[in-house]
Amino acid sequence: MKYSFIIPVFNRPDEVDELLESLTRLHTADFEVLIVEDGSSVTCEDVCRKYEKCLNLRYFQKTNSGPGQSRNYGAERAVGEYLIILDSDVVVPEGYLEEVERELGREPADAFGGPDAAHDSFTPTQKAISYSMTSFFTTGGIRGGKKKLDKFYPRSFNMGVSRTEYLRLGGFSNMRFGEDIDFSIRIFKAGLRCRLFPGAWVWHKRRTDLKKFFRQVYNSGIARINLYKKYPESLKMVHLLPMVFTVGVIVLVLLSAAGSAMTCCDVPNRKAWCWVALLPWVPVSAYCAIILADSAVKNRSLRVGLISVPAAFTQLMGYGFGFIEAWWKRCVIKRDEFRAFEKTFYK
Repeated sequence: MKYSFIIPVFNRPDEVDELLESLTRLHTADFEVLIVEDGSSVTCEDVCRKYEKCLNLRYFQKTNSGPGQSRNYGAERAVGEYLIILDSDVVVPEGYLEEVERELGREPADAFGGPDAAHDSFTPTQKAISYSMTSFFTTGGIRGGKKKLDKFYPRSFNMGVSRTEYLRLGGFSNMRFGEDIDFSIRIFKAGLRCRLFPGAWVWHKRRTDLKKFFRQVYNSGIARINLYKKYPESLKMVHLLPMVFTVGVIVLVLLSAAGSAMTCCDVPNRKAWCWVALLPWVPVSAYCAIILADSAVKNRSLRVGLISVPAAFTQLMGYGFGFIEAWWKRCVIKRDEFRAFEKTFYK
């Protein structure tokens, strides 16, 4: 068998239903599907039964240990030449495996990954979140399928790895945050061939509201510091941008608030303080206008463009706050990964 899809699940039966339905439409049948239920209280067992006759599907239940260890659980039981790791909140287009086959035929790869996109059926909020995670203006351009970077680090929502190499590397680590990037780094350190397959994209629903989205990107900010502690060379200037953006916005807001407070007082140069209150909003407003216009054009929807503004701030500042907290706990007061973040993030 050529491919094994491995999908860890935690309380997402509706998402699994959509994903499995999309897998029934793939143009090749040379694959199996392994669903690993990670200690869910609301399981997808009944959903999986629906697809037993039209998919080579195996369903497993295990105690909760997080997505990384659940992927390893599936990998140990898979038989495919390549393991394809998917998140439960993706939908796979019909030609996905054909694109993977074409790329592997063009140039061999030990590991690969593809970008993500928003489906027409997504809600305006989901489309706005997808825009914020793929836009050049939010540092998310690589998720849109760019080829210009010298290295592509696959993410767990759409990642393929040779089963032999996956098992040789020991699969995903037990890192609490950033275990997929950690695995990609180890792939490169092992000298394996890893490539971006631009045509092997998936529709990625991500989170359904901004509150859940904030928690997701907050964890990503934490992950970046955890990865830095493990691989100092992995921290690049681009990873600092959300933190710089976050601090910059806070400084501008405080400056404006100070200016507003002074205009209410009987002080000299009140006109100058009015400018202090107003000028900080110029760069913020300009950024909002860029996001609104760019997203509205790309999504052909003014409504999505409007929602993309708070989504972009959520993406950048959520990541920035997580980055700052993790930097303080891990780098300043020197806590280890699990003492710094004792709450089980994946529940």
